[in-house]
Amino acid sequence: MAIRDVRAYSSIHARVRALYSTMLTPETWEALIQAQDFDALLNILSKTVYGPYLQIERGKLTPRRAVYQIRWHLADIYERLIPLTPEPGQQLLLQLWRRYEVDNLKATLRGVETGASWDQVRHLLCPMTKYITLTTADMEKMIHSGDMARAIECVRHTPYYGTLVHALERYQEEKTLFPLEVALDLDYHRGLWHSIDQLTGPDHDHALRVVGTMLDVNNLLWAIRYRVYHHLSEQEIINYTLPLGYQVHDEDIRAIAAGADIAQVVRRIYPDAEGLEQLSERARAGLAALEVSLQRHIVRTCHAAFIGYPFHIGVPAAYLLLNEHEVRDLTVLIEAKVSRLPLEMFVSMLETQVPAYQTEQR
Repeated sequence: MAIRDVRAYSSIHARVRALYSTMLTPETWEALIQAQDFDALLNILSKTVYGPYLQIERGKLTPRRAVYQIRWHLADIYERLIPLTPEPGQQLLLQLWRRYEVDNLKATLRGVETGASWDQVRHLLCPMTKYITLTTADMEKMIHSGDMARAIECVRHTPYYGTLVHALERYQEEKTLFPLEVALDLDYHRGLWHSIDQLTGPDHDHALRVVGTMLDVNNLLWAIRYRVYHHLSEQEIINYTLPLGYQVHDEDIRAIAAGADIAQVVRRIYPDAEGLEQLSERARAGLAALEVSLQRHIVRTCHAAFIGYPFHIGVPAAYLLLNEHEVRDLTVLIEAKVSRLPLEMFVSMLETQVPAYQTEQR
C-alpha cells in the first residue's frame, strides 16, 4: 500500500514541495503590510512568484486588474497539478478547481441581475482555461442576454443548468439571487464531499482533514450568517446547510438553527476560536473576528499537512487551498493600500499571516 502511494505521488509531491517554497515569506508579508501605497505594494510583489503576472502596462494595472492578474498564478498551479495527480485523487482537485467556476457563474449572474457590462464583470472573474465546462464566451453571452431565464439557457451544456433551472422559479417569485446562489453552493459542496468519499486509506484520511475542515467552516459560517444577518427560520437554515461534516455535525447546525448559544456551539468544536466573547454579548459584533479566526484554522490545518508522511492527496490539496488564502490576503492588502487604510483597520482581516505586533497586542 505504502509503496503504491509513493510511486503514485512521488512526481506531484516533488512538484508541490518546490511550489510550496515559493509562497510568500513572513518577511515579504511584513514588507507588503508596511508598503506606503499601492505602487509600493506592486513593486514588492514584482519580485515574487506573482511578478510575471503583473507585467502589463502600468496604466492598465488598476486594483481590480491587479487582483485578476495575481489569480492567474492560482489558475496555473491548478492546471499544472491536476494532470500529475493519480486517480481518484485527481477528481478531488478537479472538484476543488470547479469552485472557481461556480464563483464565476455567481459573479456573472450578479452582472445579469444588475445590468452590468461585460467589461465590468470580466476582471471580477477567476481566470480559467482548462478543466472547465463554463467558458468566458458562455459568460459573456449570459451578460448580453439581458434576462435571467435567457442567461440560464446559455449554460444548458454545463452541469449547473439543472440546479439553476430548479431554483429559477423561486428567483422569479422572490426577486433575489439568493435561491440561485445557495442552490449552486449546496450542489457544489455536496459534490466535494462525494469526491472525498470516493477516496480510501491515507488519501481519504488526509482529504477529510484538509478539505473536510474547509467544508466544515463554510457550513458552520453559513448557519451563523443565515441566523444573525438574514434572520432565517430554523427550517430554512437546515434546508440551506449540509447535514454532514468532519468535525461539524448535523446536531451542531441544528442547534444553531434552533437558537442555541452560538459561542457555546463554536467553542465545543473549535476551542481556540476568536471573537466568541463578543458573540456571547451581541452576535454581529464578533462574527467578523470569528470568520477570520476559522479561516486561520484552515490555514494551520493546511500547513500541518506538510508534516509527516507526504505521499497522499492532502499535500497538493493543502497547497492549493493555501494559495487561495494567499490571494485573498493580497486582495485585502491591495484594497487597503488603495484606500490608504491605517494598519489597525486591515491587519486583523489577514488569514495567512498574523504580524508580530498584532500578536503582541492580544
